[in-house]
Formats: sequence, C-alpha cells, structure tokens
Amino acid sequence: MIAIRPRSRLVGCHTAVAGSIPSLALVISTCAPAPPSTAGTRDVALDLGSATLVDLTHTFDASTVYWPTAPSRFELDTLAWGETPGGWFYSAFSFSTPEHGGTHLDAPIHFSAAGQRADQVPLDRLVVPAVVIDITAQSAADADYRLTPDDVAGWEMEHGRIPEGTAVLLRTGWSSRWPDAASYLGDDTPGDASNLHFPSFGEDAARMLVEQRAIAALGADVASIDYGQSADFPVHRLAMARNVPGFENLTNLDRLPVTGAWIIALPMKVGGGSGAPLRAVAAVPGYGGS
Repeated sequence: MIAIRPRSRLVGCHTAVAGSIPSLALVISTCAPAPPSTAGTRDVALDLGSATLVDLTHTFDASTVYWPTAPSRFELDTLAWGETPGGWFYSAFSFSTPEHGGTHLDAPIHFSAAGQRADQVPLDRLVVPAVVIDITAQSAADADYRLTPDDVAGWEMEHGRIPEGTAVLLRTGWSSRWPDAASYLGDDTPGDASNLHFPSFGEDAARMLVEQRAIAALGADVASIDYGQSADFPVHRLAMARNVPGFENLTNLDRLPVTGAWIIALPMKVGGGSGAPLRAVAAVPGYGGS
C-alpha cells in the first residue's frame, strides 16, 4: 500500500516516511491501511497489487536522444562476456552518459543554485498521483506550442482542480518520433540548439501550476519542460527555484488515464548531480496485473 497522508496521521507497522511538500508525507507501509480519515484530512492510496504498470521510460542505448550540445552519448562497454574458467557464463559492463539525455530527472539545482541535487530530491516528489494534460492536437498544428493557463483552466473545468502534491504530465505526442533526433528535436545539428522546435509548458501555465496548485513535479514527453525555441528557460527557472523537479523524455503517456494514475519516477541517486537517468513507471489502479 502506498499512501499520501497528512503528517499528523502517520501510523505504525513497517513504515518508511519521507516528506517535503507542506502538510504531506509519503508513507510506504507493509501493514493494513490506516483507519478512515477524520475531519480535515485527505487520504489518497494506491494498491499496487491491483494496478497496471506502464513503463514511461525510453531505453538507454546507442540511439538515445541527447541535447545537441551534449559532449557525448550513451556508451556501454563490455568488461566481461563468456564462459569462465569455472565453466559458468558471466557478463559485466560499464556505462557512461551525460545527465540530461534520454528519460531523465532534472534536479532543481539544474537551474537553481540553492536547489536540491539529484540525491536530495525527496520521495514525495517522485512517487505521487499524476494527471495528464493532452495538447496533442495543438502540438500537431504548431510545433512550438506552449501550454497556456486557459488550457489548464479548461482541463480543470472538465476534471476538477489539480490537487496539491500532484505530478502534471504533459502529453504532446512527440514520443512517437523517438529516436529520430531531427524529428523529435526539430533539428539535430551537432553543437547548435538554436533551431529546435518542439512543444512544452508555457511560462504562465507553469507559474499557475507551481505557485497556485503547489504541484510536486512537471513531466513531459519531449526533451525539455521548456519548449524548443526557448533561449532563457523560464519554466525551468521558475519551477526549480521552488524545488519542483522535471521529468523529461517520458513515453507512453497515451496509455494513462487523465486522472487516477500514480507516477513512480526513481532516478539514479547520483550524489551531487544536477540530473540523472530516470526509470519512470505509472501505476494505473483498478485493472489488475501488469
């Protein structure tokens, strides 16, 4: 059982707790669910045993897409492969990658000197309920489309106010272009990021989500939580000044419901990093099995 509950209601048994969002704490418990909520509390729980798991992660390999200015790509080197003198098979590899490529975490320190590093981002920003805002139609008509406050308001008119502590995942449809870098980024000229074209969050919409909705994280199925033509990255700066991380280069957002799923976005715990490779999974309750 995974639950988000007000800290005043944390219960015993075998329970691990991490928390940074005001009034909320992440509870991973191996015991029975807590008693029913009392007045003024809110329980949101997920039973993984009855959920369908959806992989939101692109595979890291030689085709992984990186920012055009990245000095290197993903590399996997063989250290050992084959039968040992003792007669059994053994393999081992080493890998290297820039932080900000493939499906990855943007830690707040990426754009905020006082922000949390990759190993400091708390679990209650990484394992949270998720909502999906779909702008595939707008993005198909305009590769430079940015989510607007009106888009958010329209979404909320239909689905209700986005709850505090939620990850907002932006579906643009761009993951279908992976791993064709020229199509996915809009341009793949090495060393030049000035001609990129892909949709993402707009500054005003991000401000609404971060400041007024107090969301836990921003995620998108594109290479950045700022759109491709951005030169000053206002969404990154705004979000990360408030320790809101980003999940970039997600995939399979079309397999998630608009509301009701949880995202489990666990990066490699790189000490001091500004980002890290991310294994992101969504848990969709009520379908049974994975």
